[in-house]
Amino acid sequence: MTALMDVSDVESGYGGGKVLNGVSLRIHKGEILALIGRNGVGKTTFMRTLIGLVPLARGSIRLDGREVGGDKPYARAQKGMGYVPQGREVFGALTVEENLQVGAQANRRRASEMRDKVVDYFPVLKAKFQQKAGTMSGGEQQQLAIARALIGGPKVVLLDEPSEGIQPSIVDLIGETLLKITKETGIGVLLVEQDMGMVESIATRCCVMDKGHVIDTLTRKQLADENLIRQYLAL
Repeated sequence: MTALMDVSDVESGYGGGKVLNGVSLRIHKGEILALIGRNGVGKTTFMRTLIGLVPLARGSIRLDGREVGGDKPYARAQKGMGYVPQGREVFGALTVEENLQVGAQANRRRASEMRDKVVDYFPVLKAKFQQKAGTMSGGEQQQLAIARALIGGPKVVLLDEPSEGIQPSIVDLIGETLLKITKETGIGVLLVEQDMGMVESIATRCCVMDKGHVIDTLTRKQLADENLIRQYLAL
């Protein structure tokens, strides 16, 4: 099966210090691939490297068969990579509609087709189109952040800790919506998440990261093994 995203031997870091030590993984069409690990093992650095906010020192990042590892973040977005950072980072002074318009710049042609779809996926946004994003709840902002990443019609979406600071019922709603989106559109999702309930309920597979590289890939069945997960996430 051809991967939507094929990441091979990726190395990167900050100020000359290496954080990632050869990360390799593949994301397939319609798949939600989770990435778990203890705090400080490089998960967010990996996501920021994939989108181009941290320069790639070595390795390969291929999106739909094309090398993008040397591209700027906006170019990766134009080629089909969506990104929802940890903390959401919606534009609080802009309305919901204006936030979506920002996301649409990645691919304006696809955005015109996707606008109604993303609002249907997250109907809470429809009633708040003219509301300033900064006045919305954390759960509403997270739904807006995901919708903003989706509106350009990406092939792969990178989601960094979408459950952070959100009430459990909204986490469940977001998980169910992600399953629906991947099934209907074939988009691939890379999910960094600490909420193992969310991971277990929606992930197709799960990669475990430690010390800057992937040390194991777990099946859905293995995700239900609490002892195994506790071993990988032990402090």
